[in-house]
Amino acid sequence: MSKYSRKLQKLFDTAPRQETAVLVSLIRQQQSDFEVEEHLEELSFLAETLGVKAVYRFTQRMEKPDIRTFIGKGKLEEILAYITHFEVDMVIFDDDLSPSQMKNLENELKVKVYDRSLLILDIFLQRAQTAQAKTQVELARYQYLLPRLTRMWTHLERQRGGTSTRGGAGEKEIETDKRDIRNKITLLKQKLRQIEKQGETQRKGRKGIVRVALVGYTNVGKSTLMNLITKTDILAENKLFATVDSTVRKVVLEQIPFLLSDTVGFIRKLPTHLIESFKSTLDEIREADLLVHVVDISHPNYEDHIAVVNQTLREINAGDKPILLVFNKIDLVETMPSEEKIMEMSEMDLQDADFKDFGALAEAYKKKTGIEPVFMAAGSGLNVDLFRERLTEEVKKQHLKIYPHYLSDEVISFEGKENG
Repeated sequence: MSKYSRKLQKLFDTAPRQETAVLVSLIRQQQSDFEVEEHLEELSFLAETLGVKAVYRFTQRMEKPDIRTFIGKGKLEEILAYITHFEVDMVIFDDDLSPSQMKNLENELKVKVYDRSLLILDIFLQRAQTAQAKTQVELARYQYLLPRLTRMWTHLERQRGGTSTRGGAGEKEIETDKRDIRNKITLLKQKLRQIEKQGETQRKGRKGIVRVALVGYTNVGKSTLMNLITKTDILAENKLFATVDSTVRKVVLEQIPFLLSDTVGFIRKLPTHLIESFKSTLDEIREADLLVHVVDISHPNYEDHIAVVNQTLREINAGDKPILLVFNKIDLVETMPSEEKIMEMSEMDLQDADFKDFGALAEAYKKKTGIEPVFMAAGSGLNVDLFRERLTEEVKKQHLKIYPHYLSDEVISFEGKENG
């Protein structure tokens, strides 16, 4: 063996190994196979956003979850055999687990167990940028973890002592962790109150100007649309929750200024702790004069996404605000072809096709909600002018509520100049 070969043998791969996970979902009686698959795809995308690779999916059809381990005994043994053989790092459930279920599962599986809420909380913690967002997410995560703390999560810094110091003889390690978390929760709440006071002062200074908030399901293109309108460079990625911090920019259309904010995307089963603690983003929505509801029309479940967003808006007391509905990413869907082309298509091609008739869709939504939607593609710039035109119209309506004599003052001023 050469000297060079011996040197190579001593080298170690220092690159961090990507964590792996298996996904677990219960199938309820009313759920279709398509719905289950779509939910697992979203869960896999969430795991990918956190940097975890989903390597396998387990499903079990049950009327209600097992009170002890959420899934049945046989399925639990199946999952244990798989993760042991393939050395999987964690198990991610598509539903929320009770504290006792999480504890029992970690005792049985001997790996970290995530439920949907904890996965979303960790993603938010990873992607938060501002001090307020970081504090809010960290607080929500600790509040969620406290009753679920097990040996798998004892990673906090501890002091060990033999007498009266923290963590001394006779005190269980997990109890020390719980006390550390309680102390952190108290400190984070104090810090958050101070930050929120500053935020309230900033929002008071925005009175007298129309406020518009972009809302929608996560990953529908809100940040891309924000960049397009404000000509700024806000992070826009093909990832869930690319935007966690609310971003506010001043925009002027046809000499009317307004504030446009990009807010965190909604998602089904959004953790309650996160909704309650993520006050700044929600305040941008609650205090907005107009909501621009952005929808990814290329997603097969876009109607469910609309329902999730509308439900979340109602939950945060923002369901009665004026809405401009925007169907985004129209460049990624097949539009309804002409009658001649339809006649040329085979029966199989027609069955597989998923054509969108924008005219019929617009008419249906206008009849159902009274809102005439805009169809556009923010990524490619398609129909952007139409969106600006509709946005300007809606902003003008809100502007006139604040300044009822705005346009009449202009007319009086113009007539005065003519007479002069």
